Amino acid sequence: MMKDESMFEAVRAQLSHAVPYAVHTGVEILAVDAGEARARLVEQPHTLNHVGSQHAGALFTLAEAASGAAMVGAFLPRMASMRPLAASASIDYLAVARGTIEATARIDGDAAALQATLDQEGRVRFPVTVELADETGRSVARVTVDWHLKSLAEAA
Repeated sequence: MMKDESMFEAVRAQLSHAVPYAVHTGVEILAVDAGEARARLVEQPHTLNHVGSQHAGALFTLAEAASGAAMVGAFLPRMASMRPLAASASIDYLAVARGTIEATARIDGDAAALQATLDQEGRVRFPVTVELADETGRSVARVTVDWHLKSLAEAA
């Protein structure tokens, strides 16, 4: 099945404005695809910590937004009939983050198998792995966000 690039572009544009805190922080969704996404955080005075590097909370916000975009990309045809929630997350800070940081997120697992589980059980939980890198390509953090999706029919 050929993917519809315009659908992914529309989702990218929508997600860039969907979460007020991510918008406040300055997170920009760069790309959304089937189970993958990229996002960016440009360093700004309000994203810095007390030592002048990107604040841990700003980095987490970037990673969570990218993970959500990857999740939406994997389940795009079904999003109107689901309730997605970030169920848990973990972050490993690997290096001091300065300048613009880019996040690359990918769902862990086969999207078709995850969709089949959702169809059979009315819910599915899976991790999305996010790598954060600075402008030189140096990895500054690694994040895992566990997403829980429930069909609205199941939630009722």
